[in-house]
Amino acid sequence: MNALTRRIIVGTAVASMALSLTACGQNGSSASSASGNQTVGLLLPERASSTRYEAFDKPLIEASIAGLCTKCQVDYANAEGNEQTQKQQFDDMLSKGTKVIILDPVNGKGTASWVQEANAKGTKVISYDRLASGNVTAYVAYDSERAGELQGQALLDALGSKASNANIVMINGAEADPNAAQFKAGAHKMLDGKVKKIAYEQSGEWKPDLAAQKMNEAIQRLGKDGFQAVYAANDGMATSIIGALQSAGIKVPVGGQDASLDAIRRVVAGEQAYTIYKPFRPETDAVANLAVYLLKGLDVTSVATTVTVSDGNRIPSTLLTPLIVTKQNVEDSVVAGGLYKATDICVDKYADACSSAGIK
Repeated sequence: MNALTRRIIVGTAVASMALSLTACGQNGSSASSASGNQTVGLLLPERASSTRYEAFDKPLIEASIAGLCTKCQVDYANAEGNEQTQKQQFDDMLSKGTKVIILDPVNGKGTASWVQEANAKGTKVISYDRLASGNVTAYVAYDSERAGELQGQALLDALGSKASNANIVMINGAEADPNAAQFKAGAHKMLDGKVKKIAYEQSGEWKPDLAAQKMNEAIQRLGKDGFQAVYAANDGMATSIIGALQSAGIKVPVGGQDASLDAIRRVVAGEQAYTIYKPFRPETDAVANLAVYLLKGLDVTSVATTVTVSDGNRIPSTLLTPLIVTKQNVEDSVVAGGLYKATDICVDKYADACSSAGIK
């Protein structure tokens, strides 16, 4: 495990310990009694283009809240990528009297009225992983612009001495997602002026099928030799983009984000240049801490690490730093960090590649 990963995990563990000693020790206190409903609402955005929400975020948040507060429960719903579905789920939680809602919005730009209604009813909204518009009580996420910078730098590293003469294809995330705009901004910060040009840039809307369509369109416009690398905003889109490139007989560096298991296998095999690893537990522990603090009527500014200014609102925030994963550091990042075991990665056709990369 590298030093940065250790600092993230240890820092979060200390915060968790502090909360368990302060907030959960007050189960019989006036703060607890005043909070009423001991349910935390958890609204996650989708399942299809990113497997992380069901595989990691949901169970880790549930486990962390249970560990911090034995009387607390989690009411979970997934929007399946549909903004109106998520609005109905949000309204249902408000009607139940849920006092704290963790919201990872499908469309972060469209939630201001939701948050206003929640505030009027005394419900606290924590924006999770994506910043929701409106005066949310707190925000927990990885630093999205920094993630984009790391993506851009990793693509430059993959190109090496060819970078200055390289044309780049960029397939960005959903335009309604403020995180996607920050990923894009960070990547441009690193790529602009260091590559020949961004020859084709479109949104894949976090949809693998659409990303493949955009990749095929880029191939038609630029020709098979008209670009030297592809930026994909996440691993779900990278999967289909690599498939489109392979069908066209093209081999160029492609990067992604989220450290999904299939992407890690592709990185080991040399099919994908890199992914971005955001250790899930520090993020899920941080949001669980804040949720239980709020249920207990405590001030979250004591555990937030920074402030995010959005639409004139100053939001107590915890922003974490992600890591680049390449073939050279799979062992020291996602394996050492406990995200996957070597046996998860090194199956079937990937066994030889794992052996050559020293993953065991």
